[in-house]
Amino acid sequence: MIKHIFSDMDGTILNDAGDVSDITAQAIKKANIPVTLVSARAPIEMVDAMDKLGINTPQISFNGGLIFNKDNDHLKILHQDTINNNEGKDIVEIILDKFPEVSLSWYTLHSWYSQRIDSGILLEKKYTSLLPKITTAKDFYSEIGHELFKIMIITFEPNTMKALKEYLLAQNFSGVAIQQSSDTYLEITSKKAIKSKGVQYVMDEEQLAPAELMAFGDGLNDLPMMKMVDYPVAMKNSLPEVLEIAKFITKSNEENGIAYALQKYLPTI
Repeated sequence: MIKHIFSDMDGTILNDAGDVSDITAQAIKKANIPVTLVSARAPIEMVDAMDKLGINTPQISFNGGLIFNKDNDHLKILHQDTINNNEGKDIVEIILDKFPEVSLSWYTLHSWYSQRIDSGILLEKKYTSLLPKITTAKDFYSEIGHELFKIMIITFEPNTMKALKEYLLAQNFSGVAIQQSSDTYLEITSKKAIKSKGVQYVMDEEQLAPAELMAFGDGLNDLPMMKMVDYPVAMKNSLPEVLEIAKFITKSNEENGIAYALQKYLPTI
């Protein structure tokens, strides 16, 4: 019997417009099983989906760098792993120097920052309806007390993405995880920030076993989460590596794949 569901957001529970469809929301409410969203997104980019789904269980953001609960408009932090500020500063400076053409932005707990509005930022705005605070990296790091959760790079050029990823990995930064979540997105978080860590937190808190868990995903950063559960479900639009490890393959995120899986597979488990 499934007692908890974990789901990635982009490309999974969200359609390509960045919304939870009415069909998906209704199916989740009808299933009456606690749901935890597990995302690379910041909390400010998750709350609309949480509200539509009516969920108040622990949520996982920044690829596992933050585990939180939402109490009305207040975020209660249950666990966090941030990027070391010196290492974060070095990474930002390298990107600005070596790859000035990419879209670069970064996140604290409550805010999104960038040096400019560009095509990458506008793409993210399309998904989240948010815009970053405009500042310079120098000004950001001149202020004391910032806690850095994520650095995000967006590029539409495959060769640039390949070169950027290879260059950053070659620097052997000890405290960060560098993960490509899609063809256009590269996300940098604390090395301790992995989706499976958030799943383990919920398992421990609720005393759940893998046989009682289902997880939905589509990207490489979903693999640690999906390998934690006995019922990993891949969206039809998933990357090949995700399809390979799935117990079930459902319809795409544009076809209400989560609703389809809940109706088709839950009764068989």
